Amino acid sequence: MSNLAKFKIDGVECMAEAGKFIVEAARENGIFIPTLCNMPGVKPQGACRVCTVRINGRLMTACTTPIGDGMEIESNKPDLIDIRKSIVELLFVSGNHFCPACEKSGDCELQALGYLYQMMVPRYPYDFPLREVDASSPYIIKDQNRCIMCKRCIKSVKDEEGRSYFAFHNRGDKLEVVLDKVLGESMDKQTAEKAMESCPVGSILVKEKGFAKPIGTRKFDRKPIGSDVKL
Repeated sequence: MSNLAKFKIDGVECMAEAGKFIVEAARENGIFIPTLCNMPGVKPQGACRVCTVRINGRLMTACTTPIGDGMEIESNKPDLIDIRKSIVELLFVSGNHFCPACEKSGDCELQALGYLYQMMVPRYPYDFPLREVDASSPYIIKDQNRCIMCKRCIKSVKDEEGRSYFAFHNRGDKLEVVLDKVLGESMDKQTAEKAMESCPVGSILVKEKGFAKPIGTRKFDRKPIGSDVKL
């Protein structure tokens, strides 16, 4: 019996292994569905909601919804694009994102989505929160001003015993992703690099490392986010 599922995304007929999450199944068929919290090989949790799609009239996250045979999915529709754009705008105004001064500029997925959705002036007022920069670790800087709380570092950066180097701290509007003090002090360079790579923005940076890739040669400097998915 075939384990393949036939489905449609915006009317385009697709095929993928049944049970795969929609984001991954779409990518295999050359269709880009944006996400900020999803990482290959890590269990998705639908934290950012940027991948919101419509299935049978219901809004659902594409990173946590498995594909099924006969499923009809709407993704690239004006109202869904506006939902994604509004989320990107909210992330910008709820933090302190000064792109020209950020080392992650050009490699930042949030910045790239801002360009993709042609964000000019956000529809929401800026919060300008007072947030700290944690430089207590020997190898990384954790800048809370840029954190979008996507949980990618929490889910993917762990020690040999499975303990996460990062965790949520506080609640409500005081919620932050913080570095465990003890584990942070023992973090090695390889783990520091992995932590920086896991972050879609510039909230986690390796110390004493800058402009390894010059401005103009970075991932999204010449090609928009999602362009690598097109077949």
